[in-house]
Amino acid sequence: MTTRIPFSRRPRTRVCASGGFTLVELLVAMVIAGILLAIAIPGYNGYVRQGRRTDAKSALLDMASMEERYFSMNNIYSQLTTDLGYTGPCPVMTAACPVTVGSCYYQVSFLQFTPATLPTAASPGGTPASYTLQAVPVPTGDQAKDTACTSFTLTSQGVQSSAPAGGSCW
Repeated sequence: MTTRIPFSRRPRTRVCASGGFTLVELLVAMVIAGILLAIAIPGYNGYVRQGRRTDAKSALLDMASMEERYFSMNNIYSQLTTDLGYTGPCPVMTAACPVTVGSCYYQVSFLQFTPATLPTAASPGGTPASYTLQAVPVPTGDQAKDTACTSFTLTSQGVQSSAPAGGSCW
């Protein structure tokens, strides 16, 4: 025969009714998300700066091709970007660099320009005309924080270089 325990004396089990997260759980999740963001954002910014380097190199190559086209038609290089077909101070005609002043990531300009000289007794062949183009980050922009590749140069002979020397920017 079994003895019955009255209902009031039965051991009570605690039933947990979970309706959400505790404040501690939310704080732990936010701390983990913050740590992941602190690691991911600098890496992302580095990749964005690397992508903008491509815009600078493309702008230099585009400006060099325009310069060579101008030379083939006029037998002289031009220092004016308007002669080459650019309408504003920033010759990079991409979405990253509209023509308005101050919104460019890189400023492309003539670093050196040497006109051709006629033959003389000292230089029987004369000297050919040449130019050197340079792309430097706009000092007030985010690209100025890119210390791995601070500038790009391209000469009329096709020599590509970047600063600091020895980098793998091109």
